[in-house]
Amino acid sequence: MTARRIAWPLAVTLGSMGLLIAQPAVMQVLGAAELAPQSVQVIRLLLGVTTYFAGAWLATRLVGSVLSRDKRKGRARSPKLLQDLVSVAAFGAAALATIALVFEGSVLGAAATSGVIVAVLGFSLRGVMADVFAGIALGLERAYRIGDWITIEGGISGRVVEINWRSTQLQTLDRIQTVMPNGRIAQQRITNYSAPRPHYRHQIRITLDHALPAEDAKRLLADAAASAACVLPQPPPDVRLVSLEPEGLVYMVRYWVPSFAQEVDCRDAVLTAVDGALRRQAVPAPHRRHRHSLDRVDKADAATVLRVLRPGAEPAPAQAEAAPAEPPRLAAGHA
Repeated sequence: MTARRIAWPLAVTLGSMGLLIAQPAVMQVLGAAELAPQSVQVIRLLLGVTTYFAGAWLATRLVGSVLSRDKRKGRARSPKLLQDLVSVAAFGAAALATIALVFEGSVLGAAATSGVIVAVLGFSLRGVMADVFAGIALGLERAYRIGDWITIEGGISGRVVEINWRSTQLQTLDRIQTVMPNGRIAQQRITNYSAPRPHYRHQIRITLDHALPAEDAKRLLADAAASAACVLPQPPPDVRLVSLEPEGLVYMVRYWVPSFAQEVDCRDAVLTAVDGALRRQAVPAPHRRHRHSLDRVDKADAATVLRVLRPGAEPAPAQAEAAPAEPPRLAAGHA
Protein backbone atom coordinates (compact mmCIF):
# COMPACT_ATOMS: atom_id res chain seq x y z
CA MET A 1 0.00 0.00 0.00
CA THR A 2 2.85 2.41 0.83
CA ALA A 3 4.70 1.66 -2.43
CA ARG A 4 1.51 2.24 -4.41
CA ARG A 5 1.01 5.64 -2.72
CA ILE A 6 4.55 6.72 -3.58
CA ALA A 7 4.72 5.24 -7.08
CA TRP A 8 2.81 7.96 -8.96
CA PRO A 9 4.45 10.99 -7.29
CA LEU A 10 7.89 9.39 -7.77
CA ALA A 11 7.23 8.66 -11.45
CA VAL A 12 5.95 12.17 -12.15
CA THR A 13 8.87 13.77 -10.29
CA LEU A 14 11.54 11.73 -12.02
CA GLY A 15 9.88 12.12 -15.43
CA SER A 16 9.49 15.87 -15.24
CA MET A 17 13.00 16.30 -13.83
CA GLY A 18 14.48 14.18 -16.58
CA LEU A 19 12.64 16.12 -19.28
CA LEU A 20 13.75 19.41 -17.75
CA ILE A 21 17.40 18.37 -17.71
CA ALA A 22 17.35 16.79 -21.17
CA GLN A 23 15.14 19.44 -22.74
CA PRO A 24 17.55 20.49 -25.55
CA ALA A 25 18.29 16.91 -26.58
CA VAL A 26 14.60 15.96 -26.50
CA MET A 27 13.67 18.93 -28.65
CA GLN A 28 16.35 18.02 -31.22
CA VAL A 29 15.10 14.44 -31.37
CA LEU A 30 11.53 15.67 -31.86
CA GLY A 31 12.64 18.15 -34.51
CA ALA A 32 11.54 21.18 -32.49
CA ALA A 33 14.94 22.83 -32.20
CA GLU A 34 13.86 25.75 -34.40
CA LEU A 35 10.97 26.85 -32.15
CA ALA A 36 10.73 30.47 -31.11
CA PRO A 37 12.51 31.43 -27.89
CA GLN A 38 9.18 32.32 -26.29
CA SER A 39 7.85 28.81 -26.94
CA VAL A 40 10.99 27.22 -25.51
CA GLN A 41 10.66 29.39 -22.42
CA VAL A 42 7.05 28.31 -21.93
CA ILE A 43 8.00 24.63 -22.25
CA ARG A 44 10.83 25.11 -19.77
CA LEU A 45 8.49 26.91 -17.38
CA LEU A 46 5.87 24.15 -17.54
CA LEU A 47 8.46 21.44 -16.93
CA GLY A 48 9.89 23.39 -13.99
CA VAL A 49 6.51 23.93 -12.39
CA THR A 50 5.65 20.26 -12.85
CA THR A 51 8.94 19.24 -11.26
CA TYR A 52 8.48 21.52 -8.24
CA PHE A 53 4.94 20.46 -7.44
CA ALA A 54 5.60 16.79 -8.15
CA GLY A 55 8.48 16.95 -5.67
CA ALA A 56 6.17 18.53 -3.07
CA TRP A 57 3.61 15.80 -3.74
CA LEU A 58 6.27 13.13 -3.25
CA ALA A 59 7.50 14.72 -0.01
CA THR A 60 4.03 14.79 1.52
CA ARG A 61 3.39 11.17 0.57
CA LEU A 62 6.72 10.09 2.11
CA VAL A 63 5.98 11.91 5.38
CA GLY A 64 2.46 10.46 5.47
CA SER A 65 3.84 6.95 4.98
CA VAL A 66 6.32 7.40 7.84
CA LEU A 67 3.62 8.66 10.22
CA SER A 68 1.27 5.84 9.22
CA ARG A 69 4.02 3.33 9.95
CA ASP A 70 4.37 4.74 13.49
CA LYS A 71 0.63 4.29 13.98
CA ARG A 72 0.79 0.63 12.88
CA LYS A 73 3.60 -0.01 15.35
CA GLY A 74 1.29 0.99 18.20
CA ARG A 75 2.74 4.42 18.89
CA ALA A 76 0.58 7.45 19.58
CA ARG A 77 -1.06 8.64 16.37
CA SER A 78 0.46 11.80 15.00
CA PRO A 79 -1.96 14.73 14.75
CA LYS A 80 -3.33 15.60 11.34
CA LEU A 81 -1.97 19.10 11.91
CA LEU A 82 1.61 17.77 11.60
CA GLN A 83 0.89 16.19 8.22
CA ASP A 84 -0.87 19.34 7.05
CA LEU A 85 2.07 21.51 8.13
CA VAL A 86 4.46 19.35 6.09
CA SER A 87 2.14 19.59 3.10
CA VAL A 88 1.85 23.38 3.39
CA ALA A 89 5.62 23.76 3.75
CA ALA A 90 6.32 21.55 0.73
CA PHE A 91 3.74 23.12 -1.59
CA GLY A 92 4.60 26.60 -0.30
CA ALA A 93 8.23 26.02 -1.27
CA ALA A 94 7.07 24.79 -4.67
CA ALA A 95 4.92 27.90 -5.11
CA LEU A 96 7.83 30.20 -4.19
CA ALA A 97 10.12 28.34 -6.59
CA THR A 98 7.50 28.72 -9.31
CA ILE A 99 7.20 32.47 -8.66
CA ALA A 100 10.99 32.79 -8.79
CA LEU A 101 11.02 30.86 -12.05
CA VAL A 102 8.36 33.12 -13.53
CA PHE A 103 10.36 36.19 -12.51
CA GLU A 104 13.49 34.55 -13.96
CA GLY A 105 15.25 34.13 -10.65
CA SER A 106 14.39 37.54 -9.22
CA VAL A 107 14.19 36.91 -5.49
CA LEU A 108 12.93 40.45 -4.88
CA GLY A 109 10.03 40.05 -7.27
CA ALA A 110 9.09 36.66 -5.84
CA ALA A 111 9.24 37.99 -2.27
CA ALA A 112 7.11 41.03 -3.14
CA THR A 113 4.46 38.93 -4.84
CA SER A 114 4.29 36.36 -2.05
CA GLY A 115 4.20 39.15 0.56
CA VAL A 116 1.16 40.74 -1.05
CA ILE A 117 -0.62 37.39 -1.22
CA VAL A 118 0.12 36.62 2.44
CA ALA A 119 -1.05 40.09 3.54
CA VAL A 120 -4.37 39.78 1.71
CA LEU A 121 -5.03 36.28 3.03
CA GLY A 122 -4.01 37.21 6.56
CA PHE A 123 -6.38 40.19 6.71
CA SER A 124 -9.37 38.32 5.28
CA LEU A 125 -8.85 35.21 7.42
CA ARG A 126 -7.50 36.77 10.61
CA GLY A 127 -9.87 34.80 12.89
CA VAL A 128 -9.03 31.50 11.26
CA MET A 129 -5.33 32.37 11.21
CA ALA A 130 -5.44 33.03 14.97
CA ASP A 131 -6.78 29.51 15.52
CA VAL A 132 -4.18 28.09 13.14
CA PHE A 133 -1.24 29.73 14.90
CA ALA A 134 -2.68 28.76 18.28
CA GLY A 135 -2.83 25.14 17.07
CA ILE A 136 0.80 25.34 15.93
CA ALA A 137 1.83 26.75 19.33
CA LEU A 138 -0.04 24.01 21.17
CA GLY A 139 1.62 21.41 18.97
CA LEU A 140 5.09 22.82 19.63
CA GLU A 141 4.46 22.94 23.38
CA ARG A 142 3.03 19.39 23.27
CA ALA A 143 0.42 20.35 25.86
CA TYR A 144 -1.55 17.26 24.88
CA ARG A 145 -1.51 14.48 22.31
CA ILE A 146 -4.12 12.39 20.56
CA GLY A 147 -5.50 9.93 23.10
CA ASP A 148 -4.88 12.14 26.17
CA TRP A 149 -7.68 12.92 28.63
CA ILE A 150 -7.79 16.66 29.30
CA THR A 151 -9.97 19.21 31.06
CA ILE A 152 -10.25 22.75 29.71
CA GLU A 153 -11.02 25.60 32.08
CA GLY A 154 -14.77 25.99 32.08
CA GLY A 155 -15.64 22.36 32.77
CA ILE A 156 -15.11 20.74 29.33
CA SER A 157 -13.43 17.33 29.65
CA GLY A 158 -12.74 14.59 27.16
CA ARG A 159 -10.26 12.47 25.25
CA VAL A 160 -8.40 14.14 22.38
CA VAL A 161 -9.37 12.37 19.14
CA GLU A 162 -8.06 14.84 16.56
CA ILE A 163 -5.92 17.97 16.31
CA ASN A 164 -6.29 19.89 13.06
CA TRP A 165 -5.60 23.38 11.76
CA ARG A 166 -8.46 25.21 13.39
CA SER A 167 -9.73 23.11 16.27
CA THR A 168 -9.24 20.18 18.62
CA GLN A 169 -11.87 17.45 18.78
CA LEU A 170 -12.71 15.90 22.17
CA GLN A 171 -14.84 12.88 23.00
CA THR A 172 -16.45 13.00 26.45
CA LEU A 173 -17.10 10.06 28.78
CA ASP A 174 -20.65 9.99 27.41
CA ARG A 175 -19.32 9.50 23.84
CA ILE A 176 -20.26 13.06 22.83
CA GLN A 177 -18.06 14.79 20.27
CA THR A 178 -16.97 18.32 21.20
CA VAL A 179 -15.07 20.67 18.89
CA MET A 180 -12.99 23.40 20.56
CA PRO A 181 -11.27 26.19 18.57
CA ASN A 182 -7.51 26.19 19.14
CA GLY A 183 -7.55 29.93 19.82
CA ARG A 184 -9.93 29.46 22.75
CA ILE A 185 -7.96 26.50 24.14
CA ALA A 186 -4.73 28.51 24.04
CA GLN A 187 -6.32 31.16 26.29
CA GLN A 188 -7.61 28.68 28.89
CA ARG A 189 -5.95 26.56 31.56
CA ILE A 190 -5.52 22.94 30.45
CA THR A 191 -5.27 19.98 32.83
CA ASN A 192 -3.81 16.86 31.23
CA TYR A 193 -4.73 13.71 33.17
CA SER A 194 -2.63 11.49 30.89
CA ALA A 195 0.73 13.22 31.35
CA PRO A 196 3.27 12.36 32.48
CA ARG A 197 1.50 9.09 33.41
CA PRO A 198 -2.11 7.97 32.95
CA HIS A 199 -2.64 7.11 36.64
CA TYR A 200 -3.13 9.84 39.25
CA ARG A 201 -4.50 10.40 42.76
CA HIS A 202 -8.13 11.25 43.39
CA GLN A 203 -9.80 12.17 46.67
CA ILE A 204 -13.26 12.13 48.23
CA ARG A 205 -14.52 14.27 51.12
CA ILE A 206 -16.45 12.30 53.78
CA THR A 207 -17.95 13.50 57.10
CA LEU A 208 -18.36 11.08 60.03
CA ASP A 209 -19.95 11.49 63.44
CA HIS A 210 -17.98 12.83 66.42
CA ALA A 211 -18.69 9.61 68.32
CA LEU A 212 -16.23 7.65 66.12
CA PRO A 213 -12.59 8.30 67.13
CA ALA A 214 -10.42 9.75 64.40
CA GLU A 215 -7.86 6.90 64.40
CA ASP A 216 -10.58 4.28 64.05
CA ALA A 217 -12.30 6.31 61.33
CA LYS A 218 -9.13 6.71 59.28
CA ARG A 219 -8.32 3.01 59.52
CA LEU A 220 -11.89 2.04 58.54
CA LEU A 221 -11.98 4.40 55.56
CA ALA A 222 -8.53 3.39 54.29
CA ASP A 223 -9.38 -0.33 54.46
CA ALA A 224 -12.68 0.29 52.65
CA ALA A 225 -10.96 2.27 49.87
CA ALA A 226 -8.30 -0.42 49.47
CA SER A 227 -11.00 -3.06 48.98
CA ALA A 228 -12.55 -1.21 46.01
CA ALA A 229 -12.06 -3.13 42.76
CA CYS A 230 -10.56 -0.53 40.42
CA VAL A 231 -8.32 1.31 42.92
CA LEU A 232 -4.59 0.77 42.35
CA PRO A 233 -2.97 -1.18 45.22
CA GLN A 234 0.23 0.86 45.03
CA PRO A 235 0.54 3.47 46.33
CA PRO A 236 -2.02 2.36 48.93
CA PRO A 237 -5.03 4.55 49.79
CA ASP A 238 -4.72 6.84 52.77
CA VAL A 239 -7.00 9.13 54.81
CA ARG A 240 -6.42 12.60 56.23
CA LEU A 241 -8.48 14.48 58.81
CA VAL A 242 -8.99 17.94 57.33
CA SER A 243 -11.43 19.78 59.60
CA LEU A 244 -13.74 19.66 62.63
CA GLU A 245 -17.28 20.74 61.81
CA PRO A 246 -20.48 20.90 63.89
CA GLU A 247 -21.86 18.01 61.85
CA GLY A 248 -18.81 15.81 62.49
CA LEU A 249 -15.17 15.16 61.57
CA VAL A 250 -14.31 15.75 57.91
CA TYR A 251 -11.93 13.26 56.27
CA MET A 252 -10.29 13.21 52.85
CA VAL A 253 -10.01 9.70 51.38
CA ARG A 254 -7.15 9.63 48.84
CA TYR A 255 -6.58 6.81 46.35
CA TRP A 256 -4.99 6.22 42.93
CA VAL A 257 -7.04 5.55 39.79
CA PRO A 258 -5.64 3.87 36.65
CA SER A 259 -6.90 6.53 34.23
CA PHE A 260 -9.34 9.40 33.86
CA ALA A 261 -11.77 7.13 32.01
CA GLN A 262 -12.13 5.02 35.20
CA GLU A 263 -12.44 7.88 37.69
CA VAL A 264 -16.24 7.73 37.92
CA ASP A 265 -16.25 3.93 38.35
CA CYS A 266 -13.53 4.13 41.01
CA ARG A 267 -15.40 6.82 42.95
CA ASP A 268 -18.54 4.71 42.84
CA ALA A 269 -16.63 1.64 44.05
CA VAL A 270 -14.95 3.54 46.90
CA LEU A 271 -18.19 5.14 48.12
CA THR A 272 -19.97 1.77 47.97
CA ALA A 273 -17.18 0.12 49.98
CA VAL A 274 -17.19 2.95 52.55
CA ASP A 275 -20.98 2.73 52.94
CA GLY A 276 -20.79 -1.03 53.49
CA ALA A 277 -18.02 -0.67 56.09
CA LEU A 278 -19.91 2.04 58.00
CA ARG A 279 -23.08 -0.04 58.07
CA ARG A 280 -21.24 -3.14 59.31
CA GLN A 281 -19.67 -1.12 62.13
CA ALA A 282 -23.01 0.59 62.92
CA VAL A 283 -21.42 4.02 62.72
CA PRO A 284 -24.08 6.71 63.33
CA ALA A 285 -24.77 9.15 60.56
CA PRO A 286 -23.32 12.64 61.10
CA HIS A 287 -25.79 15.24 62.35
CA ARG A 288 -25.71 18.79 63.69
CA ARG A 289 -26.01 19.12 67.47
CA HIS A 290 -28.08 21.87 69.15
CA ARG A 291 -28.14 22.85 72.82
CA HIS A 292 -31.02 24.93 74.22
CA SER A 293 -31.75 25.86 77.81
CA LEU A 294 -35.44 25.91 78.77
CA ASP A 295 -35.09 26.84 82.43
CA ARG A 296 -37.24 29.88 81.68
CA VAL A 297 -39.80 29.39 78.99
CA ASP A 298 -39.43 31.85 76.15
CA LYS A 299 -41.55 31.86 73.02
CA ALA A 300 -38.54 32.34 70.70
CA ASP A 301 -36.61 29.43 72.31
CA ALA A 302 -39.68 27.23 72.15
CA ALA A 303 -40.16 27.98 68.47
CA THR A 304 -36.47 27.21 67.75
CA VAL A 305 -36.64 23.87 69.58
CA LEU A 306 -39.81 23.01 67.74
CA ARG A 307 -38.18 23.69 64.37
CA VAL A 308 -35.14 21.54 65.26
CA LEU A 309 -37.19 18.61 66.55
CA ARG A 310 -39.93 18.88 63.95
CA PRO A 311 -38.58 20.67 60.85
CA GLY A 312 -42.00 20.87 59.18
CA ALA A 313 -43.94 22.12 62.22
CA GLU A 314 -45.12 25.72 62.55
CA PRO A 315 -45.65 27.42 65.93
CA ALA A 316 -49.22 28.08 66.99
CA PRO A 317 -50.56 31.63 66.47
CA ALA A 318 -49.93 34.04 69.35
CA GLN A 319 -53.58 34.83 69.90
CA ALA A 320 -54.40 31.19 70.53
CA GLU A 321 -51.74 30.58 73.18
CA ALA A 322 -53.65 32.28 76.13
CA ALA A 323 -57.24 31.10 75.59
CA PRO A 324 -59.10 31.15 78.94
CA ALA A 325 -60.33 27.87 80.26
CA GLU A 326 -64.11 27.45 80.28
CA PRO A 327 -65.49 26.96 83.80
CA PRO A 328 -66.99 23.53 84.48
CA ARG A 329 -70.73 23.24 84.18
CA LEU A 330 -72.74 21.49 86.91
CA ALA A 331 -75.59 19.34 85.84
CA ALA A 332 -78.90 20.14 87.51
CA GLY A 333 -80.20 17.37 89.76
CA HIS A 334 -83.68 16.50 91.07
CA ALA A 335 -84.37 16.54 94.71
